[in-house]
Amino acid sequence: MYDYLIVGSGLFGATCAFRLRQAGKRCLVIDRRSHTGGNVHCATVEGIHVHQYGAHIFHTSDKRVWDFVNAIVPFNRYTNSPLASYHGRLFNLPFNMNTFYQMWGVRTPEEARRMIESQRLDIENPANLEEQALKLVGRDIYETLVKEYTEKQWGRPCTELPPFIIKRLPVRFVYDNNYFNDAYQGIPIGGYNRLIDGLLSGVEVKLDADFFADRPYWESVAEKVLYTGPIDAYFDYRFGKLAYRTVRFETEVLDTPNYQGNAVVNYTSHEQPFTRIIEHKHFELFGQAVYDVPKTVISREFSTEWKEGMEPFYPVNDGTNSALYLRYKELADREEKTIFGGRLAEYKYYDMAPVIARALDIDLD
Repeated sequence: MYDYLIVGSGLFGATCAFRLRQAGKRCLVIDRRSHTGGNVHCATVEGIHVHQYGAHIFHTSDKRVWDFVNAIVPFNRYTNSPLASYHGRLFNLPFNMNTFYQMWGVRTPEEARRMIESQRLDIENPANLEEQALKLVGRDIYETLVKEYTEKQWGRPCTELPPFIIKRLPVRFVYDNNYFNDAYQGIPIGGYNRLIDGLLSGVEVKLDADFFADRPYWESVAEKVLYTGPIDAYFDYRFGKLAYRTVRFETEVLDTPNYQGNAVVNYTSHEQPFTRIIEHKHFELFGQAVYDVPKTVISREFSTEWKEGMEPFYPVNDGTNSALYLRYKELADREEKTIFGGRLAEYKYYDMAPVIARALDIDLD
């Protein structure tokens, strides 16, 4: 008999397993996939660690979390500096003085401020995402770098998307392409599998094990269940299914050492059906090391509506789905044996550092 059955071996489940093992608890981790790590899992292709479920860049200002993960595996100092491609023109992200120079030829912060202010719309209560963006950054930035990219991501016009999706759009009046403001960022040296392996060290794991395929059995093997899967599935979709967006990947090996010169390039127009291209080697290889690996691996990402059998990525936290989640949460709060946590069980998009912080803080008793 185990003390805990942990359903799901992603960052939340693996961090909780680490905590429980440290506390002397006997745990069994099961995962329906054939690998651990959930969406941070990497495959090794041509000596390159490929982020199979999209780019994962660890960033945080929480020193406790940073020290915790680095005690498992050291991280490099990768700095996320994506580019945006719009009809062949390249722009630096996030919006900063490099972007404004590329957009308008302005060189000073004052020139950039005046340009943005001249285009911003004075809308007291934006009714949709388009109005919210025009209020924040004006027409040129919106139409070049926000509008079509967002429509590809969400599969609907910006005029039909709620304004809260972009409550703010960071605008920096300095020449700084570092996407994150956090004090710490990087990639585990050797890839994310090393982080997951470290968290699960000494814990029993069973793969290709579907909790729902034999639920009575799995619930019988432990005193408590830590569940990280979709909350609506746990309750047999009693109130209906929650909505998600998902991502489809087209990955290929190219016979060149350096395809795009950057890890992340967003494609912000409808001209390309994909939202971005990831070149995986740039997360961990720098300078001459890029050319020491003769091939490269790229992934094109296509955002689409989630359907049965697909991996749910992004919760659609609109009014309808948020209300539906709260109905499921009421049921979850009544469960005595099961603890719910993580992206799917809480119907909440988590970056990696916050999900680890949540796993470190959640009451597991």
